Amino acid sequence: MNTVLIVDDSKITGGIVKNIFAGMNIACNFLEAKNGRMALEALESNRVSLVLLDWNKAGMNGLQFLKQIRAMPIYNDLPIIMATSEAAKYIIVEALQNGATDYLVKPINENELREKISDILF
Repeated sequence: MNTVLIVDDSKITGGIVKNIFAGMNIACNFLEAKNGRMALEALESNRVSLVLLDWNKAGMNGLQFLKQIRAMPIYNDLPIIMATSEAAKYIIVEALQNGATDYLVKPINENELREKISDILF
């Protein structure tokens, strides 16, 4: 069974993501972390299939988290979708250059996320 780690301090985002997976009939376990440090702790004790990562987090932001885990060979192939309100082209490029598998601009578009999930998990 897939495990999805949602790194976002918004409960709304988590609910949207869970509903999208349910609508796609994808059985998943969901882990939630409010920031990068909590996400690292979740990765240490869980096998994760996909990370949905917000950029703007206190303590350790999404880019810092992304750089840190991409420096660890065990997470080289872990799919990470950056899902954030940061829409500037240079920020998207920076995320992709630092190892994001894909990028979504909030508010999350259900069809767009469905497509990205399908590309990654199937």
